[in-house]
Amino acid sequence: MEKIELEYILKVSPKLLYNRISSPSGLSEWFADDVLFKDNIYTFVWNGSEEKAELLSKKSLVYIRFRWLEHDDDDTYFEFKIETHELSNDITLFVTDFVEENEKEESIILWETQVNNLKTALGI
Repeated sequence: MEKIELEYILKVSPKLLYNRISSPSGLSEWFADDVLFKDNIYTFVWNGSEEKAELLSKKSLVYIRFRWLEHDDDDTYFEFKIETHELSNDITLFVTDFVEENEKEESIILWETQVNNLKTALGI
């Protein structure tokens, strides 16, 4: 598995962005068709199929980290992290994910699409 880290500058408040990356209702606006949360497990639904991810850790307004339950590798995760630049006050969303080497380009394109959906949901 290869770790990828992507960054996107977004013109939005950290509070609004954090809600979209951490709450089931926020995630269902851009990341999946539907998102359910129970017992520290997020269930993401796409076109009728489900994938479950465990919430590993989070810090309000800073980051949230998940691990897919279907993956055998305990060292992999996907994470959304928010950083505010001191001088410009620009908000950067960092996306960290682990992908198969032969799927790297496809995964990056998928994240680009997802983040564009996020921008649409945020009205930016």
